[in-house]
Amino acid sequence: MDDGPSVRSRAISNALRLGVRPFLHYLPGHTAGIRTARSTVDAASLLLRHSSHVRVESVDEPPRSDGDRPVKGEWIVPRDLPEGPARGAILYLHGGGYVVCSPRTHRPITSRLALDTGLPVLALRYRLAPEHPFPAPLEDALAAYRWLLARGVPASGIVLAGDSAGGHLSAALAGELCRLGLPGPAGLVLFSPWVDLTCELSIQAQERARDPYISASSARRVARLVVGPAGFDDPRLALLSCAWTDMPPVLIQVGGAEVLRNEAKAFADALKRAGADCELQIWKGQMHVFQILNRVLPEAGDAMRDAARFVRTVTGTGAPEDRTAAA
Repeated sequence: MDDGPSVRSRAISNALRLGVRPFLHYLPGHTAGIRTARSTVDAASLLLRHSSHVRVESVDEPPRSDGDRPVKGEWIVPRDLPEGPARGAILYLHGGGYVVCSPRTHRPITSRLALDTGLPVLALRYRLAPEHPFPAPLEDALAAYRWLLARGVPASGIVLAGDSAGGHLSAALAGELCRLGLPGPAGLVLFSPWVDLTCELSIQAQERARDPYISASSARRVARLVVGPAGFDDPRLALLSCAWTDMPPVLIQVGGAEVLRNEAKAFADALKRAGADCELQIWKGQMHVFQILNRVLPEAGDAMRDAARFVRTVTGTGAPEDRTAAA
């Protein structure tokens, strides 16, 4: 992580900085613009193929009881996983600013996690803003966690994982489980988490960061849609001011070039002050959620292997055979 970015990484970052970042910077902060962005991202996701070494099953479970939420998404399973109750699982919450993306868009990450850990991955299709502002995504994530428990997956075998907004949602879910007195997960894996939805830290870092495509000002416009009429008063949004008692081990990976780097560092500091076991990895020169390019970027492949080792350690599961090259 101390080495500079690879030639391939620099080339991709430059292409994104010139082509994608200007579009995202001027993305309108209203429903029509968001819907256009969703359509574009969903169309692009059709070009992504998942590894032939995993099977992807649709999940569409009705509410288990009154007041509960349905669980929708994808169940991604290594093809050679033995039949029977899962000894562990990863609950993956995708990024996209709480307004775009889906389990399909993040299959390069979720299928790789399934392969490298040997565990099934539940990629949740949670409700998106602005139609469904916070805490709607948190309610869906809580229902998904309860669904895993109801399937017989022990809490000690569940890892919460997510990128960007999904990283924020994963951390918020860990806090909610503690508040509700539910058994906590074995650990958290956060890729480039969007920690501060007020965007105060990212605005401060904007001039110094060379983020290839994330704009702090556009993120702030989106954040207003995410919180809705209630604003930022919900304490579950404020990750930096939570108590974070009895937290499981946490792995945070963030790119050294991204505008959210300072947020990741501030969150890691907050967790460590609370006594949590938190490892912060800053990948020099890397962009926001570079792990999604694990098929083409050597740094992304290394980061995914680190994440898999963390998952296997905290869940106490053994290492699967090396299928990365075939993935």
